[in-house]
Amino acid sequence: MTQAATAEYGRRLERADVRPPFRLTRLLLALLVSGTSLFLAAALLPGLDVERWWQAVLAAAVIGVLNAIVAPLVAAIALPYTVATSFLLILVVDALILLAADSVTEGAISVDGFFSALVAALVISALSTTLEVILGVNDDEAYSLRVVHRIARRSGERVESDVPGIVYLEIDGLSKPVLQRAMRDGNAPQLASWLANDTHRLVEWETDLSSQTGASQAGILLGSNEGIPAFRWVEKERGELMVCSNPDDCAEIERRHAGDGLLRSGGASRGNLLSGEADHVLLTASRVSAEKSANPGYRAFFANGFNVSRTLTLFFWEVILELAAAARQRRRDVRPRGHRGGIYPFLRGGMCVVVRDLTVYAVLTDMFKGRPAIYATFASYDEVAHHSGLERQDTLEALRKLDQQLGRLERARRYAPRPYHVVVLSDHGQTQGATFKQRNGYGLEDLVRGSVEAKDVHAVAGGDESRTTVGVAFDEATGHGDESGKKRGPKKDVSGDGVIVLGSGNLGLVYLMEEPRRLSLEEIEQRHPRLLPALREHPHVGFVLAVSERDGPVVLGGGGIRHLRDGRVEGDDPLAPFSPSAGRHLLRSAGFPNAPDLWVNSFYDAELDEGCAFEELISFHGGMGGPQTRAFLLVPMELPLPEEPIVGAAAVHGILKGWRGDLAQAG
Repeated sequence: MTQAATAEYGRRLERADVRPPFRLTRLLLALLVSGTSLFLAAALLPGLDVERWWQAVLAAAVIGVLNAIVAPLVAAIALPYTVATSFLLILVVDALILLAADSVTEGAISVDGFFSALVAALVISALSTTLEVILGVNDDEAYSLRVVHRIARRSGERVESDVPGIVYLEIDGLSKPVLQRAMRDGNAPQLASWLANDTHRLVEWETDLSSQTGASQAGILLGSNEGIPAFRWVEKERGELMVCSNPDDCAEIERRHAGDGLLRSGGASRGNLLSGEADHVLLTASRVSAEKSANPGYRAFFANGFNVSRTLTLFFWEVILELAAAARQRRRDVRPRGHRGGIYPFLRGGMCVVVRDLTVYAVLTDMFKGRPAIYATFASYDEVAHHSGLERQDTLEALRKLDQQLGRLERARRYAPRPYHVVVLSDHGQTQGATFKQRNGYGLEDLVRGSVEAKDVHAVAGGDESRTTVGVAFDEATGHGDESGKKRGPKKDVSGDGVIVLGSGNLGLVYLMEEPRRLSLEEIEQRHPRLLPALREHPHVGFVLAVSERDGPVVLGGGGIRHLRDGRVEGDDPLAPFSPSAGRHLLRSAGFPNAPDLWVNSFYDAELDEGCAFEELISFHGGMGGPQTRAFLLVPMELPLPEEPIVGAAAVHGILKGWRGDLAQAG
């Protein structure tokens, strides 16, 4: 990027040291909403009494002043403790402030006691949130920005610079085609406005074979995802299972690929599996086990006293929305339909509200401190899509709410001490379809168990990587980050197992553990003669990849074979329904030292745009077929892009890191 372009970009942002504005009209509107909420709460709760509406407004003003004074002090005091402690402490403070308002206002309101005050604080927050939705306002945003801005200025870490920084915002699991339809239909208005105003351009990039966050973030953040065949894999020589959702395994992945991190030299990692060698981390799986004390990155969130009660209100509202959406799908007999019971409604609430808001506040703090590069992942869309479907009503609602948060970050740029480019990207997409088990009544492991000579067949329970983020947040919240890797994921020692079957979306991995090395195609045919025919001929299997002693990697389909080294096809090409780059990706992955004895990819029907996962997720990613491999980059016009197609996460890393270098030189 030229120096002239950089200067023009800085002028357009009007970046001079401007503080978030104080707007009297917004303050009055917030006061009216709070007062009305307090008045309504008094009508609902026996332990709270307000005789007149104007008294409720007066009490709301007192509560607001007390919150503005007390909450930042409590957030600072709470730093040595955990996030969970801070949540509880702020709730207690909210109740005490309500009791204090009772005393200060001399009878304008009456609260029976501490428990009544605690319940009242939560109900008032729920009513305030409801009124904001009805009125279409977010009266707390300007105040929140001022709080975060003040904390950043007083931290001693603020860096003022004319060199533009970059904020990379990853929307986990969102494909380019789904994004385009969401922008067209009004479900992503902030992202659509960037394109409509010609400030950004949208391009596609194609993921590697392992189209999942672990491999994609290794490539994007570290520059390489070599040796990561799937979301979970077996390292035969060590007899251990590796899982991209296990913090200890994430740390090992980062150790193996470190050296060219995207976020080196002052960067910040928020909500990611891998840190990109950032100096500042929060909600980052690869670093949580190394944390021995509470992470101070949450301070800005807790310094706004309204955040805790508001977040809890929105959390439980999200749980209610999930229960209602699941009931609606059952009533209408929507197919395919995923599992939505158990702890999932609370997991969804955690991802769509708590983790999202903590991440947003962390990014705001980073921007106001002037950090040169920030990479944050938002997994709420991915989480809901896995269970609800790609473009179902509640999935697009999760995307719409996330789009609102991106708008908050966009509006905050003007108050940062340096100009920022905002890049939005995805790590992969998703493809939809009824699961393999839903279609057949049995899983891939059952098919393998009935087709091998050994009966000792074990399957590793599947799951999506969003659970990791909630788990990491919990570990940071409770101060048990050093135990995180031990608690998350299945057992690691698999040396005594006979056959292991793993699912990574619609990509299955079969490890025959009778040898501490990969078995050749010929050995598999000799030792397990029924296995390959059973897999190749199954109607819901698209292809099987094995390595022949004579021909090297070969792709086996029901009606033909493709030789990957020379592209020769015998019979029907099993890769015909997939991307033209499919052979290239398979040849590369077949050379990984920890590749399975057999790769199994599900079928893909282009007319119906569906495949099937080998784990119980109706929208999935991890293999090939459909939009799961069609990720996107939404890039400011000032940043250059290559003319050739972008293929592979490492190529994205080269582009993103190149921008950092160009900006540093231009500055």
